[in-house]
Amino acid sequence: MPQTSIREVARRAGVSVGTVSNVLNRPDLVAEATRDRVRAAIRELGFVRNESARRLRQGPAAQPEPPAETPARAPAYGVLVEDLANPYASDVARGAERALNKAGRDVLWLSSDHDPAKERRGLDLLAAQRAAGVLVIPVGMDDADIARLRAAGMAVVLLDHARPGVCSARVDHVAGGAVAADRLLALGRHRLAFVSGRPEPRPVVDRREGAARTLAGAQAGPLPLFTMDALTPTAGQAAARRLLALPEVPDGVFCANDLLAIGLTNELVRLGVRVPDDIAVIGYDDIELAASAAVPLTTVRQPRRELGRAAAELALAETAEGAAHQHRQLILTPELIVRDSA
Repeated sequence: MPQTSIREVARRAGVSVGTVSNVLNRPDLVAEATRDRVRAAIRELGFVRNESARRLRQGPAAQPEPPAETPARAPAYGVLVEDLANPYASDVARGAERALNKAGRDVLWLSSDHDPAKERRGLDLLAAQRAAGVLVIPVGMDDADIARLRAAGMAVVLLDHARPGVCSARVDHVAGGAVAADRLLALGRHRLAFVSGRPEPRPVVDRREGAARTLAGAQAGPLPLFTMDALTPTAGQAAARRLLALPEVPDGVFCANDLLAIGLTNELVRLGVRVPDDIAVIGYDDIELAASAAVPLTTVRQPRRELGRAAAELALAETAEGAAHQHRQLILTPELIVRDSA
């Protein structure tokens, strides 16, 4: 690095360049108060010694001179989601990564695969790497985990979940379920079904609850739940066959996510069912595939990248403010996107 790095330390500490050099090489020649001031400036500016760079540049016969300094690398943040194969989760992670990169921070992506034990290993890994913080869609994280991470100096932000005393950014999924049910009712559909999958995360439960409340308010009857083995297109195909085998086939289906809805719609069409004339289908998330499905999907859009960005900003603020930080819980609003399936 150029000599200007040493000069910046000298300027910040209010001493000469020679004094900085002595503190770095012969601290015994400098008064204790001055040494403390110089070292405080070095820490504040984030510089570390880089002796190998100096030796390579000058060769072994060079005379000693003030060592070169390089900027310290700021700690990275972790983004831990339940399934990176799910476009929703990867979009949230990308939104967070973009905001953190803009702030000069690197990002480590991890997936729990809906496994609390794997989630805990990921959190332990981030703590061992001295990460600045973690943005997490939790599957098993508890208060003890959060306390342990904070004790390691990490900021903790929950994605799409909320807990008292912890920063969070989430979507109002009860409202999202309500607008989906309203749409189906407005189309004159009254034999409705909700298709979900295992595991059923809390946000999915909230979507179902929002739809059920709307139906109850409209005196439209219950919302039968059909739980499949996963939240995937393959599970959606199986759900289509299961629904068509019922004595009374639903005329409107609300799916827990777009992957289920796309698989279900494709299978209905393959089996000769007209969508939406015979069965209207609504998904949730508005992933990129929703608009280009065989029958473009009506869905409830989550502001996925905005969610990630908001969580990243909370994490950066918690890191910067330390003990003075006031935890906030942000709630984003979903939006109905009307296409051909409903």
